[in-house]
Amino acid sequence: KADLIIADLGICSAQLLDADKGLSFSENMKLDMRLDNRLKTNAADIVNDADEKDLSDVIYNFGQERASRKIARSIVQYRQSRPIITTGQLSSIICRALKQSPTSRKPRIHPATKTFQALRIAVNGELDSLKKLLSDAPDVLAENGRIAVISFHSLEDRIVKHYFRKADLTVLTKKPVKASTTEVAANPRSRSAKLRVAIKRE
Repeated sequence: KADLIIADLGICSAQLLDADKGLSFSENMKLDMRLDNRLKTNAADIVNDADEKDLSDVIYNFGQERASRKIARSIVQYRQSRPIITTGQLSSIICRALKQSPTSRKPRIHPATKTFQALRIAVNGELDSLKKLLSDAPDVLAENGRIAVISFHSLEDRIVKHYFRKADLTVLTKKPVKASTTEVAANPRSRSAKLRVAIKRE
């Protein structure tokens, strides 16, 4: 039995910069997004093969992108003339669909951020993996064992929050612990991190 389970749900910097992973829109990479090369479906498969409605649903449900239909329509129109095989292509399509410049400082985040997040989650089955971890945790934890989960977007945090409430666990964090101003200044990527902790009691 485990005394402590820690799940850090973030993507590491090395993965973002790895051209073989194809996760970044800041560099033109092969569109892949598989964190495990044993997976059969990659991001290029989804954007080139999924019908417009399914593509829109992926972008909306996993990216919380309000303009999902507009983006999906633009992707489908583009791929009629040529396949989408690079992150640069996809990023440009999204920016044109949203009529936003990738270099503009007006949006708080890059226009392609939510769509790229959605595709990465879909390709890797991230939310299903998180749910399995949480459902297995009580059986794996020892008495008074703790589970700590660091999430980086609201989809993950919502799953953790609801599971902790309904599972046979005592929640130690009524509100998620967030990075301090000092930590965010030193590590900007920590700004969206939320830590929740629960303990198993008999």
